[in-house]
Amino acid sequence: MTLSLPEQRRPSLFRDDEPVVQGRSLLPEAREPGAYVPRFGDRDAWNFNGVLKRPANCSASEWLVVFSSELEDPYWNLLAREFLMMSFNPRHPEVLQSGVALDGYGSPSTLVQVASRLRTAARWGRKRGLPARPNAWTVQDLRQRIIDLTASGIAPDTSRGHVAVFKTLAAAGPALSLSWPAGDPWPGQSARNVVQLSASKELATPAVPPETWFPLIRAAWAYIHDFAPDILRADRRYGELLAAASPSALGIDERLKEWLDDPQNKVPVHATPSKDQEAEVNWSLLALLLGYEQDRGHAVFSEAEGRIQRQRRARVLEEAAKGRTTTQALAGELRQTARPDGSTGPWHPGIGPRALHHLKTVLRDAAFTLVVGLSMMRDSEIHEILRASVVEHYSTPAISSTKIKGTPNRPGKHWWIAEPLVEALAVAESVSRHPERVFSPVGADNQDGTIVGVKMLESFVRFVNTNRAWTGLDEIPTTYIRPHMFRKTMAMLTDQFPGSEIATGIQLKHVSKRALANATTRSYAASDDNWAKYLEDALDNVKFRKIKDLYESHIAGEEIGFGPGADRVKDAFDQVAATVKARNGDARTADTLLRTTRIHIRFGMLNNCTADHTNPVGAVCLENAIVPEGHTGPLDERCRPDRCANSMIGPEHLPIYDSHQRKQLEIINNPSIPRCRRDLAERELDITRNVLKMAGDPQ
Repeated sequence: MTLSLPEQRRPSLFRDDEPVVQGRSLLPEAREPGAYVPRFGDRDAWNFNGVLKRPANCSASEWLVVFSSELEDPYWNLLAREFLMMSFNPRHPEVLQSGVALDGYGSPSTLVQVASRLRTAARWGRKRGLPARPNAWTVQDLRQRIIDLTASGIAPDTSRGHVAVFKTLAAAGPALSLSWPAGDPWPGQSARNVVQLSASKELATPAVPPETWFPLIRAAWAYIHDFAPDILRADRRYGELLAAASPSALGIDERLKEWLDDPQNKVPVHATPSKDQEAEVNWSLLALLLGYEQDRGHAVFSEAEGRIQRQRRARVLEEAAKGRTTTQALAGELRQTARPDGSTGPWHPGIGPRALHHLKTVLRDAAFTLVVGLSMMRDSEIHEILRASVVEHYSTPAISSTKIKGTPNRPGKHWWIAEPLVEALAVAESVSRHPERVFSPVGADNQDGTIVGVKMLESFVRFVNTNRAWTGLDEIPTTYIRPHMFRKTMAMLTDQFPGSEIATGIQLKHVSKRALANATTRSYAASDDNWAKYLEDALDNVKFRKIKDLYESHIAGEEIGFGPGADRVKDAFDQVAATVKARNGDARTADTLLRTTRIHIRFGMLNNCTADHTNPVGAVCLENAIVPEGHTGPLDERCRPDRCANSMIGPEHLPIYDSHQRKQLEIINNPSIPRCRRDLAERELDITRNVLKMAGDPQ
C-alpha cells in the first residue's frame, strides 16, 4: 500500500496493484498463471528479468531497478516510481488525460539510469545542505547541480543525461502527485546545448589503428581457420572419454597393464612452461584414458593411499622416464607453425582438459573479433546472433540477427558477409553451450550470464600476445579498441574501395543518401589519417587486380559484362590485346598496358560504373541533379543501371537481379499487399527486367 504523504497534492495516478509493464509483449513465462510482473506499489525494486526480453549483451542488473539508498525516503521513492511509471508508459490514459505527453523511455536499462540520476541528485542536495525533499528546491538549485557536475570533470554527454531527466521531470510536473521545482530550468534550450556538447556532424568514434587492425584480424583468422580443427578435435575426444568413463575403479590394474602393453599409448603429461622443467604426469587424464572418471586419477595412483596405488604409480613413472609421454593425448598432432625464434613446431605446448576450456573461450573470442571486425554489425546485434543464423539473402551469404538500437520492437535484419565469417560463426556455434545464442559463456553452468564485447577483445589480444612464442603470430599492440570502432573502420574501408558505397549504405542501415545528404554515413566512411598510406596503395592494387582478371577472362573468350559500359571496356581490352600481339609481348607487357590505358571501372554490388569521374559524360545520375559542392564524378544513390550509358552489368550481378525479380513478382501476385506497394513493385520489376534484357534474358 502506497503511503499517504502529507506533501501529496492529490492521489497518485497509478494504483498500487497496477503492473508497470503495459502494452508490451511479455515473455511466455511471465504470462503463465502465478507469474509476477512488477507493480507500481513495489517500493524496493522493479525486476524485469523473466518479464521482458533482455538483449543478449545486457546483464541481469541492467534489467533491475532498485530503489535503494536515497530513494528509500518515502518522498523520493514515490516521486521516482511515478516518474518512471509514466516514462515507461507515456501513453497511459491517466497520463495523457493529465495533459502530459512524454517521449518516454523504452528500455528498463534506461529506467535504471534515471533512478541512478535521481539518487545522485538527492545525495548531492543532502551534501549541499538543501532541504531533504525536492519540493523546497528551486530551478536554480537544479542548474547548480549541473554546474557542479561539469566542474567535477563529468563528461558532457553524461551531464546531458542529468539535464534531460530534470527537463522531463518539469514536463511531467502536472501528472506528479508530489511537487518538483516548477518550470523548465533551461527553457528553449536542448540538453545538448545546456552542457555545451558539440553538435559537430563529425563522428567522434575513431578508427582502429592499422597497426592493431591487421595483426588482430590475422590472429583471429589463424585461430578460426588454422587452430580451431585441433581444438575441436580435442574437445570431441574429451567428450567421448567423459561419456564412456566409469565411476568405479574396478579392474583398473588389468586395464592399466593392457593399456601399457600397447606401444601406441603414451603417458599424458602436463605441458611445462619451460623446456628445462621436468614434465609431470597428468593423472586425471590418464584415468580418463583408461576408462575411469578423471577424479579417480589421484586416488588410484596416490603415493599416500597404499602399496597397490604406489605400485601402479611406479609403473607409470617408469614408462614416463623412458620418454614414452605426450602432451597431446587429446588432440594428437597439432598444426605446425613458424615461431619467432626461427624454429618450427606445434602451435600449442599441450591441449589438456584445463587448457581445452580456455582455448574454447579463445575460439569464441576470435570468432567475435572477426564478426565485429568485418561485418559492420553493432555489438548488441552480434550478441543477438542465434544458431543457424547464416542464411542466403538475395543469393548472398548473410547473418540474420536482431536490431536493438533505437528499435524497441526488435526488427530482424540481414548483414551480408564473406566466407571467413561463415566459418567463424560455425566455430563459435560449435563451442557455445547456450541452447540458442552463438556467443555465450563457455561454461555450462553460466548460460544466463552476459559476456562483454570489450572484454572479449581485450582477452583475445592478451592471449595472442602471451602465446606468440608458440603460435608465431605477430604481436598486437595493446591500444584502446572497442566494438564500435571496428564498425567505423569497416565503413571507412568500404568507402575507400571500388563500388563500396552501396555496401556502406546498406550495411550501416542508414537512408541511402550520400555525401552531405547523410552526415552520419559520411562520418562513418570518413578517411583516417593513420590509414591513408595503406588505403592509397590498396585501392590501386585492388582495382588493377580486378581489371586484370576481367582482361584475362575477356581474352579467354569468357563473358565479362553486358550493356554499353561493358562494350567500351571490351573495346579497350581488344586494343590492349592487339597491341600485345603486335609487339609479340607477354603477360608483363599486358600488365604494363593495362596500367597505362585509361580504363575507368568503379566496381559495385549492383553494377559497375565506367564513367570517367573527371568528365562523366552520359551519366544519367547527373541529369537534373543538384551536385554537392566539391563533389566530382557520378552520384551513386541516383544510379540507374538500366538506363545509363556508363553501366556495365557483370555476370556476378545477374543472380541479384534475378532474385529481385522473383521477389517483386511475389509481391505483385499477392492480393493482400496494398495497391501502392504493388505499384512500387511493378516499377522495380520494370527496372530489373530491363537490366536482365541487357544480358540477353528474354524474360
